[in-house]
Amino acid sequence: MQGQNKQLEEQFSVEMFRSERRRSLILIGMLGFEAAFLILIYSFYKNAYYTLFHSYIAIYAILIFTALLIAYEVLVHFLIGKNSRLFFLNPRFFGYFTAFSEITLLSLLLIFVVEYTHQTTILQTPATLTYFIFIVLSTLRLSFKLSVFTGMLAAFEFVAISIYYSTVNAGGTIPREAALNLTGMQYLGQGLIMLITGIAAGFVADLIKRNLHTSFKVVNEKNEVIGLFGQQISQQIANSILEKKDELTGIKKNVCVMFLDIRNFTPFVERHQPEEVVSYLNNLFRFMIRIIEAHHGVINQFVGDGFMATFGAPVSTGNISEHAVLAATEIIAELKNELAAGSLPETRVGIGIHYGEAVTGNIGSSLRKQYSITGSVVIIASRIEQLNKKHNSQLLVSGEIYDKLSNDLKKEFSFVENATLKGSNNQISIYKFHECENNIHPELKNETP
Repeated sequence: MQGQNKQLEEQFSVEMFRSERRRSLILIGMLGFEAAFLILIYSFYKNAYYTLFHSYIAIYAILIFTALLIAYEVLVHFLIGKNSRLFFLNPRFFGYFTAFSEITLLSLLLIFVVEYTHQTTILQTPATLTYFIFIVLSTLRLSFKLSVFTGMLAAFEFVAISIYYSTVNAGGTIPREAALNLTGMQYLGQGLIMLITGIAAGFVADLIKRNLHTSFKVVNEKNEVIGLFGQQISQQIANSILEKKDELTGIKKNVCVMFLDIRNFTPFVERHQPEEVVSYLNNLFRFMIRIIEAHHGVINQFVGDGFMATFGAPVSTGNISEHAVLAATEIIAELKNELAAGSLPETRVGIGIHYGEAVTGNIGSSLRKQYSITGSVVIIASRIEQLNKKHNSQLLVSGEIYDKLSNDLKKEFSFVENATLKGSNNQISIYKFHECENNIHPELKNETP
């Protein structure tokens, strides 16, 4: 759990890093748009502007300070990208410092305009709404406290400036008649809205953060499943496992176990080069794996010349006995087609399937785990597979499997014997799948155990 939390924190730090760079780009774009739009408005309303400010210095100051803010954001974006270690060492300090710098630069702009125009008009114009841009974009920092800090700082600086020029400095550098235009109802109300916006932005940031943590957790769980099962399972089965994660910790359940063995594999290996053997196995397992997966099975392990597959664990879908048998018969049919097409050398397989209770779950340490199926059902399925040599067959199933098949599928099997197998105290009924004679290679017909 501690390792998972550490991984989540690392992922979150990376996301904060990306979000901070993204935020700088957004601010650059928005401030640039704001400056261009102000120039456009100014060009249409020069006379009205001059009536308000009695000087052109205000528009110049706004454009200069906007350019400074844009330059600052460009610098921030560059520094974060160039030396990300500075950000990761203390991202919270970086966030607070940037928020303070941005808000204070805007406040200095307002002070500059008021001082040089001797008018408090700028404090009543849409220019003060720029504070809200910084407050809203603080959500991208994914910190409730940082968003609230941004809102509080903006409210404090704006209200402080407004109080100073409407009361303390009224009649000084600012004529009293100009200062009187700024009312307490206005600046206190706007300051309150800034504070509330900061709190609201904080809640949004916190919600985004929680959703990110949840998303990272889901992704990590999926990666854990993929890492655990490798390429054994389909995406559908992986999703089902995620919905029933408790079953991975260990549970008793009824499963179908299939063992498949390639006959005369040892002589084949002795007669061929290693790369030919690997190519042969890959060609065989390619369609076998596809068929097993199509019938909701999982290949638990390869054993050189065969594999063990499970139906019903870790997830169970429909009649698992029928799924297992259909997968086996389809493998035999596909093998026959491949042989007829000359895609494979003469090959014969032995398949044994049994149904019973097994203990399933993750076994291992934190460094290495394997999803394991244990119990007598595994041993018996293996013993049934070996009986194919005795009965000169390719597919044998136990009575437990046969009883759960549909009537049409039962017709494809016939009873061959009651066998006492190692791993079981009771006799096991064995049923043989009816094969076409041309599916059996002549030199394999007389094969003995």
